[in-house]
Order: sequence, then structure tokens, then C-alpha cells
Amino acid sequence: MKTRTFSASRYELTNRLRQLGWNDHFEGLATNQELDLNQAARVLSAQRNQFLVSDGRTEWLCTPSGKLRRRKQQNYPVTGDWVLVDENVVQRVIARKNTLRRGEAGSRGKQAGAAQREQPLAANIDTVFIVCGLDRDYNVRRIERFLTLVYNCEMASVIVLTKTDLHESPDAFRAEIESIALGVPIVLTSTKDGSGVKDLHGYLNVGQTASMLGSSGAGKSSLANMLHGSDIQATASVSRSVGKGRHTTTSRELIAMPQGGLLMDNPGIREIAFPKSGVGVEASFSDIQELAKFCRFANCSHLHEPGCAVLHAVDSGELLQARLDNYHKMQREMEYVQARSEKSSDCIEKERWKGLSRRRMMMKN
Repeated sequence: MKTRTFSASRYELTNRLRQLGWNDHFEGLATNQELDLNQAARVLSAQRNQFLVSDGRTEWLCTPSGKLRRRKQQNYPVTGDWVLVDENVVQRVIARKNTLRRGEAGSRGKQAGAAQREQPLAANIDTVFIVCGLDRDYNVRRIERFLTLVYNCEMASVIVLTKTDLHESPDAFRAEIESIALGVPIVLTSTKDGSGVKDLHGYLNVGQTASMLGSSGAGKSSLANMLHGSDIQATASVSRSVGKGRHTTTSRELIAMPQGGLLMDNPGIREIAFPKSGVGVEASFSDIQELAKFCRFANCSHLHEPGCAVLHAVDSGELLQARLDNYHKMQREMEYVQARSEKSSDCIEKERWKGLSRRRMMMKN
């Protein structure tokens, strides 16, 4: 294993780290907290108890400290994190700028138990590429869920439609997505002719980090290869019988791109559960939010109230019923997540007071 014994000037260290995505946010933290930049590194890949990190000059493997192991649910390093490393041991995670996370796999739709656990997917991401293939993978309602997830994590997104060579007029798909992803950039790509690749280069400049999200078989690995200009990720064909892709990417790894930035290819996601409530639904369905301003009642649920501008838009064909149904569905999920979170907090507080009462009784006896 590698042990760093050198010490560079702060200017040299900062310049090297900026190649990996270090920015003014982290520079401010480092200054305020007097962090030793000689120990700073970025996590390129996170396995169960091993991390591949880089300081901009060298890559090496590290293990987590005992403290991180004991507090595994609290800021355990994930791909994209900035960490402090001492003697090949990750001692600390530097506060994240953001975290791409979802509800723990298998938790979607559960109506019992404690508050939903979160599954961090990546940290410190500048742009999320929501990747969808124009084959059987194409699903507008799923794209709405991905958008809501990304908005909830307070990240910027780009919708990338792959496999455009399968259609003579792929612009029809762009128009449909534009109607539900207001203001979000949409890029049509094809590995057959390389179309769309230049439109994505701007999100991979020096110091920028992009992550891909999509289902298995959406074409994420093929897109990564096209953006890199070489075969860096394994690919597999989509099953002709069921139209489903196979997991060719099994881990999350930051890949250095020739444009100067970093790209992360995530394993395909079949289940999109929300880990917490947030502004995701409002942001994803801003058209419904605008229509709601004209409802007769301020607390209109857009289900059956008279004078509902949203329902009127459905009747007139301005708004699709399927989009409104998906809005209601995700809104219910968010409300449930929020309720479970608050209930969990109450339970924790009650348990704390029960413990104090027991100790007082023991002291009296």
C-alpha cells in the first residue's frame, strides 16, 4: 500500500485537487476548519471496506478507520466524497456539497416500520444525466420519478435519450419529454453515429462531476464509452424477449474523462424510492403548481373539488390524466415519508425519556 510522505505547497495541492472537482465550497471548509490538504483525497470507488482514492497525482487503496466502521450509517464514505487520509486509513469525510440518494432498495410502497432508511448513491455531483433508451426502456412516468429524485437532492439534471437510431423521427420523443421536464436540457444521442455527444461535453469540463441514472439496459455504459471515445465500460444487449437490460455496471466508479471532468456510471435502478420529503414533486410538476394558483380553494387537492383549475386542464386536454395521477402518487409517497420521519423522531424522544426515568428510579432505590 502507498503511504504519502511528501508535503506540497497549498497552491500546488489546491490546483491538483481542483482537477478532481475541489471547488470554493471545499476550499472554504478547509480554511475554516484548518484541514490539512496533504491528507485530502477524493473517493473514486467505494467497496464494502475498501476505497480507491486519488489526490490528483496518485491513486491508492485505503481502509476506513474504526470510528467510521462503528458509525457506518452516518457519513460513511461513498463514491465522490472528499476525505482525509492518514497512513492509508480514511479518518474523516469532509462535509458534502450534496448527496444523490434514494430510499433503501425494497422500501418503496412499505407502509410499516420505522422511517425509511436512505441509500447514498454518490456525493458532490454537479450534474445528473437521467438516461432513457428509446426502446422498451422508454417510460415518461419513470422519467418523472427520476426528476423528482434529483430535484429532492437539489441537483441539476440533463435528460439523455439514447438509441435514437431506432426511430426515423426521434424529435417526437424530445417534444414529449419537454412537456413534462420544463426547463431541463434534453439531449438525443446514438452510439451508431455519435450524435449528441458534443452537447454533453460541456458538463464534463475540468473540475466537473457528472453521474448517470437510469434503468438496466438504458444505454448508460454505451454512453460512457461514447463520451470517453473508447471502451471503458462493459456493455450487454437488451433481452429481445422481455425488453429488459442486464446489469453490466456493478459498482459506482468515477472515471476520468478526456474533457477534463469525471463521470460516474451507476448500476441500473429498477426501484426509485424517495428517502425523504422535499421540493422534488413541486419542481417536477411545476405546471400543475401553476395551474393550482387558479383553483377556487387554496387547499384544493385536485381530486374532486369544484372550481379546480387542474381538473379543468385535464378535461380540456391541456394536462394528461396520467401525469396528474403520477403527481398524486408521488405526493402521497412524500407525505408518507414525512409522516414516518416525524413519527420516528417522536419515538426516539420517548425512548430517551423512558431511559432517563429508569435511571432516576434506580438512583432512588
